[in-house]
Amino acid sequence: MAARDRVALLDNLRKAPVSTKAGFWKARKYHLDKMTLGELNKAYFQYYAIQIYIVVGIACIYLALTSGAPLMAMIGAAAFGVFSFPLFWYLIHRLVLHGTWLAKSPFTATLWKRIHFDHHQDPHDLYILFGAVYTTLPSIALATVPVGYWIAGWGGAFAGMAAGSLTYCFYEFCHCLEHLSYKPKNKFLQRMKQLHMAHHFHNEQGNYGITNFMWDRIFGTYYHNKKRPPKSATVFNLGYNQEMAAKYPWVADLSGGVSDDSPRDRRKQFQA
Repeated sequence: MAARDRVALLDNLRKAPVSTKAGFWKARKYHLDKMTLGELNKAYFQYYAIQIYIVVGIACIYLALTSGAPLMAMIGAAAFGVFSFPLFWYLIHRLVLHGTWLAKSPFTATLWKRIHFDHHQDPHDLYILFGAVYTTLPSIALATVPVGYWIAGWGGAFAGMAAGSLTYCFYEFCHCLEHLSYKPKNKFLQRMKQLHMAHHFHNEQGNYGITNFMWDRIFGTYYHNKKRPPKSATVFNLGYNQEMAAKYPWVADLSGGVSDDSPRDRRKQFQA
């Protein structure tokens, strides 16, 4: 692709719709490693994407209850949405978000950069941590609506979507807690935070779960302090290094280059 054509394409990619900051979010950046639990609560419930997921969940509950579908069947569809979520997240996280194949096309490079590359580049940035609505809602629908419809028609589809949306809100809050400058008193939460921090700062090729690491155990990607793989050289760039950027430059062009430094070191360089 000619340089002129690439610049034009990148201009179009930059104009593509992405999550928009709203309200007090326009004022400054929020880094979870510098926030209190109270500040997180305020930021979480005032973020537009979380509000959308909650509204979608409530609306789908109403549509399910007024659909005339059998109540127990709808409960079954909702239960499927809740209990299948850990497997759904594991597969998406491991095969899609950590698959650099999205970075190899100019048409998906912006998407991959937004939904996960940026998060590993700066794990504690709250705005980046929140998933983009335009990718999250379709993913939830794909995971819950077909099976819900098969179980109980449209009532089951709405019940499954409601369960998926609200479960995602719970996952996002737990995800925030894992990055927050806060040590949970609960041992389960402490363990959950420890495992996820290892995914971000030790080796990204494991511990793909957020609150549930059962599928990591089943598929052999679970590790902990006493038995863990060597520190990964790609823990911050997910394998998108200088060599890959030379061949597939779109993420690097959108990011202002490629860096293997830790997020803290890059922040210091930016502030200098």
